[in-house]
Amino acid sequence: MSGMRHVAALYDIHGNLPALEAVLGELQADPPDAVVVGGDVCAGPMPVEVLRSLRELPWEIHWLRGNADRTVVMGFDGTIPPEVAEHPLYQGDAWVGTFLSRPDRDFLDSLPALVALSIESLGPVLFCHGTARSDEERVTVLTPPERLARILDEAGAEVVVGGHTHRQFDRSVDGRRMINAGSVGRPYEREPGAYWLRLGPDVRLIHTQYDTAAADAAFHALGYPAAELMFSVDDPDAVAERYERSSDEAPAPESLIDPAENPLVRPRR
Repeated sequence: MSGMRHVAALYDIHGNLPALEAVLGELQADPPDAVVVGGDVCAGPMPVEVLRSLRELPWEIHWLRGNADRTVVMGFDGTIPPEVAEHPLYQGDAWVGTFLSRPDRDFLDSLPALVALSIESLGPVLFCHGTARSDEERVTVLTPPERLARILDEAGAEVVVGGHTHRQFDRSVDGRRMINAGSVGRPYEREPGAYWLRLGPDVRLIHTQYDTAAADAAFHALGYPAAELMFSVDDPDAVAERYERSSDEAPAPESLIDPAENPLVRPRR
């Protein structure tokens, strides 16, 4: 892994093109060496446009698989389980599947679960969607230090970057550090906008403002089934508390990541 001066981490875009365009405007003013697209890319109202915009970026791109990328593939395939098919988010995933081409579907299905990059002043950084063992495991601002320590120990990295819970944080325990990049397209934060991360040589949690009211109106006009959920008004702490209450539940088998996929963990003999 060669060291990089500046890496941008864009997580949980969720098909929100106006939010992505606002972030890319900032990146064009201060270009990165690379962009990590941290999963849950196009599960939202403008899936094809978001994929196109990211593919046209002039910088090196590293893609990750998120849990919503898996369910969008299920939407394309018509395999969303009946017991969740009426939930607005799963209805949205089925809707997104109707806009994807077969190459788009296969691309999302092939994304890696983990990426490792060496970044100036930070060293090797492991990027995951949820954690290094599951793209659905949740880490929040309220995660107890002992659980966070276990998650970081399993990851095998001094610095881990994740997303999935849609809220930024920068936490350390036992000499290891986990940073949540936040969500570009559907954040659970106190202020609207796009949330993302710059890495190298320091760590900068970024909040980019854009016209969320216009985006909200556009998403409803497009007919996206989960448009009401794109701009959450829930208390972010209440969301974190709800996630923590479910932290003892075993991750879904399809979310699990083979330890052999982790480039920073040496296989045991």
